[in-house]
Amino acid sequence: MLDLTGKTALVTGIANNRSIAWGIAQQLHAAGADLGVTYLPDAKGKMENKVKTLVEPLSPSLFVPCNVQDDAQVSETFQAVKDKWDKLDILVHCLAFANRDDLTGDFSATSRSGWQTALDISAYSLVNLSNAAKPLMTEGGSIVTLTYLGGARVIPNYNVMGIAKAALEMNVRYLASELGGSNIRVNGISAGPIRTLASSAVGGILDMIHHVEEVAPLRRTVTQEEVGKTAAFLCSDLSSGMTGQILYVDSGYNIMGM
Repeated sequence: MLDLTGKTALVTGIANNRSIAWGIAQQLHAAGADLGVTYLPDAKGKMENKVKTLVEPLSPSLFVPCNVQDDAQVSETFQAVKDKWDKLDILVHCLAFANRDDLTGDFSATSRSGWQTALDISAYSLVNLSNAAKPLMTEGGSIVTLTYLGGARVIPNYNVMGIAKAALEMNVRYLASELGGSNIRVNGISAGPIRTLASSAVGGILDMIHHVEEVAPLRRTVTQEEVGKTAAFLCSDLSSGMTGQILYVDSGYNIMGM
């Protein structure tokens, strides 16, 4: 039985009830984990209020701002984790962003600033957060991130985000190699297309979803709950022998040639 009782888990990337991170947080909570939740702060506090209201039923022990482009805020986040729990067992990285203009049209037209933004938030943040989490994972731990098929194959309009996801997947492997000696496992989930706040910026996202529903062996796309269950598995001792892996949760779409 999947049991995370006594485990501490920091979940990043919850924006609303469509977020895959929200599905993961629900499954970790159901398995007994003690949750910490980060949110992206904004000047008017709208995101803080939205996320706080959403996660209230999960009774998170920590609720802290964390803009991953601000190193001081990252340090403050993990200091809060240390002060509250003195350790961390699970880190869930569900962070990705690219400018909307860089998610349509010609890939060769990607702006320099757009490239830097996408790679910084979507890929480098995993490295930075893992480095901050490492000293707190004194009893070993599990780090899980989210990727997509567009990091391995060309997907129309995915453009610079595909490059970011390719970098993210190599991050998983390099981090797994480095951290394995400390019994810290690092894995990624390549989820099928789900309509979220982040995916809505990708041109033709609904066409992508409909295509998966027609072609995937299961003849449907996946749900937040299904991705959340896989994440909970990767965060548990049931996957104790797995690290450096990318698990496809996409109704089998990735195996199809046509």
